[in-house]
Amino acid sequence: MTSLALGPSWLDPDYLLGTFGLAGLLIIVFAESGLLIGFFLPGDSLLFTTGLLVTTGKLDTPLWLVCVLVVLAAVLGDQVGYLFGKKVGPSLFTRPDSRLFKQENVEKAHEFFEKYGPKSLVLARFVPIVRTFTPIIAGVSGMNYRSFVTFNVIGGTLWGAGVTLLGASLGNVEFVHKHIELMLVAIVLISVVPIAIEFLRARSKAKKNPPVSEGPGGQATQRGGRHAKR
Repeated sequence: MTSLALGPSWLDPDYLLGTFGLAGLLIIVFAESGLLIGFFLPGDSLLFTTGLLVTTGKLDTPLWLVCVLVVLAAVLGDQVGYLFGKKVGPSLFTRPDSRLFKQENVEKAHEFFEKYGPKSLVLARFVPIVRTFTPIIAGVSGMNYRSFVTFNVIGGTLWGAGVTLLGASLGNVEFVHKHIELMLVAIVLISVVPIAIEFLRARSKAKKNPPVSEGPGGQATQRGGRHAKR
């Protein structure tokens, strides 16, 4: 295994697993799933690497047990995020930026939640940063708790067990072993694709529907001087 040089060495999946083992993995999954400080953690690549290490025998824990524990950590993390959002409420949107907290991350998660509703809890699992803030926004928005638990379990299972099993299924492929850095980079890039797609869609929509402003006499017009359709 080689190191993934995309950031600090202490964020490298191989280093994290080699240093902190399964316990460290579960703490990271829990933190990234619903704690404000967990948004920068490498969840996707970490789960993929875990599955690969289990298959190759470098992580001496049964694959089924790893998957069960990861899913539990992911679901519990979201539960904490939901309860935190419900308690903090609207004050989260007025909290000043800091080194570990950016208001734009809250806004992105809020827009994501508003667009996709309850199923955003499933989709957000596969979107870095957004997956950390979405359960918190669900709590802020007062989402029905029973619905939250249902979608939380579905999302936590698909992401936690799914990405881990993907790493395990590719663990015996020679190409993966020879190009582990490439595979981890691919996982990171794929996880960013949903964000890129949403950004491009929003940009395209903004171009097709320019802002409406009031013209002379209070009549609504679009940019370019044309009267807006009523």
